[in-house]
Amino acid sequence: MDLNGSYSFNAPPERVFDLMVDPKIVAACLPGCEQLEALGENRYRAVLSMGIAAITGRYEGVVELQDLERPVSYKMLVEGKGKPGFVKGGGEVRLSATESGTKVEFSGKAQVGGAIARVGQRLMGAASKVMTDKFFACLESKLAEQEPSGG
Repeated sequence: MDLNGSYSFNAPPERVFDLMVDPKIVAACLPGCEQLEALGENRYRAVLSMGIAAITGRYEGVVELQDLERPVSYKMLVEGKGKPGFVKGGGEVRLSATESGTKVEFSGKAQVGGAIARVGQRLMGAASKVMTDKFFACLESKLAEQEPSGG
């Protein structure tokens, strides 16, 4: 399954990048995230609960960030499993400065197995789109909360 998309933020790339690699922010913004604990530098144990059709269940896995080039890009590897099946994948996140702030583009691939694989690519694609939309909307609100006040 291919995953890709882009989002725009009204903030400089450095601020957006820092939020996107901050485990506390990621844990707060990732839909269904119950736990995100450090296992080492840029490596985390994640526990997620999902409630979407056959994807419903609790998943545990590892998320690893690699090749961090602040504020331009990083790579992410994800591996997890739960009663409904497993997911394994990786991708790249790229940030670029725009006139109004930052454009974030992501692309990656995921393999799924077990009951999750039987729900089909369309449902998986729709579920991942809902999750990424919620994640980026939350990031946007976190950026707004941290907006330096003029005065």
